[in-house]
Amino acid sequence: MEINDFIKCVAEQYEEVDAQEFTPETKFKMFEEWSSLTSLSIIAAVDDEFGITLKGDDIRNATTIQDLFEAAEAKA
Repeated sequence: MEINDFIKCVAEQYEEVDAQEFTPETKFKMFEEWSSLTSLSIIAAVDDEFGITLKGDDIRNATTIQDLFEAAEAKA
């Protein structure tokens, strides 16, 4: 799993945010579009794309996409 592929996967869950705004340092919960449904979409997308099951706590404890990526890598 590469960070750029992970960023793309997360970015695809935001319909109204330009994908170029996403970097490892992006605070993904700060976008206006963020909601609990976005959280569930990210969990499902990461599972589908990478076969890694993130939990709600992983999302809650992550501030940046890098944090979330590291949580996913730890489960890989």
